[in-house]
Amino acid sequence: MITARAPTIALHEAVSPSGLAGRAALHEFYAATEADAAAMTGVVLALAAGSSLRPLLWARQDFLEREWGTPFPPGQAEFGFDPGRLIFVRAGTTQSILQAGLEGARCGALGAVLIELWGEASALDLTASRRLALAAQASGTPVLMGRVAAQPCPSAAETRWSVRAAPSRALAANAPGPPAVRLELLRHRGGLSHATWDWEWNRDTGHFEDRTAGSTPQERPALSGTVAAVSFDGRVPAGGAEIRRRQTG
Repeated sequence: MITARAPTIALHEAVSPSGLAGRAALHEFYAATEADAAAMTGVVLALAAGSSLRPLLWARQDFLEREWGTPFPPGQAEFGFDPGRLIFVRAGTTQSILQAGLEGARCGALGAVLIELWGEASALDLTASRRLALAAQASGTPVLMGRVAAQPCPSAAETRWSVRAAPSRALAANAPGPPAVRLELLRHRGGLSHATWDWEWNRDTGHFEDRTAGSTPQERPALSGTVAAVSFDGRVPAGGAEIRRRQTG
């Protein structure tokens, strides 16, 4: 499992997950294919771990563990995430996972709530997603929902993302490079346009780095830094229009 250290991770200049620690909301992450489930889980856990040092609630459908295994605490510790912060809930039905996630979203003592579901999950309708969104806003606890083997559908989510594994850059002597992922912004209620980012895990520094094509250190700061940008709380600050122009231009 690839996780992140405490510093906030940011999506280059456009969207900053540091907003997760402020006015919280519901955020959805879809694995682009079933094979991308591990990449999606790593990204979601890294974002949650970087948003706060408080305990995290992770509610996971047990079918995911049968397919991809159980989270490994020593591995999490190696990558800078304290497994002692994790409250892990496992259940077989979508309804049970959603109920656990809702109770966690109502708890302001948590740093974040992670919900992972398999399949289309008919129980996750507009009403259920709105309950989660309202609970997150009321308590200040962000909810990050991971979906595997499902298609994006209408919901009350503030943001929606697609995550897929990306090719690694070879190291010296053609050795395997660091893990890499591609994130695609599918929806932002604040009005941001569609955009994609390429992330690469840096084991030495314990955070993701932006490897988006054409980026430079000046244009795309390391993802552990503070970024003055549009946050996950849905508010578009001054200069947001200029950010959109740079994305689409």
